[in-house]
Amino acid sequence: MEYNDLGKTGLKLSKLSYGASPLGGVFRNISEQDGIKTVHTALDLGINHIDVSPYYGLTVAETVLGKALKTVPRDKYVLSTKAGRYGSDFADFDFSAARIRTSLEESLARLQVDGVDILYLHDIEFGNLQQVFDEAIPCLMDLKKEGKIRYVGVTGYPIKIFAETIERFDIDCILTYCRYALHDTSLERLIPELDEKGVGIVNASPTAMGVLTSRGAPDWHPAHKDMLAAGAKAVDYCKQKGIDITQVALQFAIDHPSITSTLVGTANPANIEKNVKWAENKADPELVATLRSFFDGVPNTWPSGHPEYQD
Repeated sequence: MEYNDLGKTGLKLSKLSYGASPLGGVFRNISEQDGIKTVHTALDLGINHIDVSPYYGLTVAETVLGKALKTVPRDKYVLSTKAGRYGSDFADFDFSAARIRTSLEESLARLQVDGVDILYLHDIEFGNLQQVFDEAIPCLMDLKKEGKIRYVGVTGYPIKIFAETIERFDIDCILTYCRYALHDTSLERLIPELDEKGVGIVNASPTAMGVLTSRGAPDWHPAHKDMLAAGAKAVDYCKQKGIDITQVALQFAIDHPSITSTLVGTANPANIEKNVKWAENKADPELVATLRSFFDGVPNTWPSGHPEYQD
């Protein structure tokens, strides 16, 4: 396993990180025992960063992860969780300082730890950015000064929200998803500025939330039908070549030198082993070019959050 610096934090994260949302049954019903075993397998294989949120499974993911980490020495992993998002509707977002502080304490209890390494504001494009900037991020900065968290970050989908955030604040890292993958590399336009400011980049969902998998996108996927169709064609192309498209998608996403770590999520120990093995090699450039060409001229982004915050 390779380890990379997370911006200027001093943290070194494994090239692959574990995204714990599947522990909450987000994609399918899972066995708690399998979930716990997956966490332990990830750590045994050298993955040292785990990301979760109270939103995943409506606190279930944090609870299961807490059980998994109970027997693991605290210095063996870098742990991040989030605050601000507690459901799927706009009404389920709360970026007030009081709720953030309460949310952190609730997360620590579920995770059975004394502190987290990174606290993110979760999907800030669904909140009021003025409140995020005036109240929520200053709250995280205060929590950092108080020693209750080590580092501050934000997550979301539109690139625009990250650009505005790092223009105003010296945050430590961002967690972005579906914006550096085979179907869409638009994160690249912000990477020079992130690098210049020393903001670490954690990249999630290299499979575009299931589009670049043999199983295909879930019914709730927000992408345009033309993008989903392009994804299906790319999957079929790989099948004809005897290749698992998820392998190519993962290898492509982790290969950018400015991306510290890429999150992979599963509740199956065999899958985490497979991901780690795939990460040892690089994707074939010609195959990557062919797969990316399927998305030429196709609307490859989707709305997320308030209309004014879209790219």
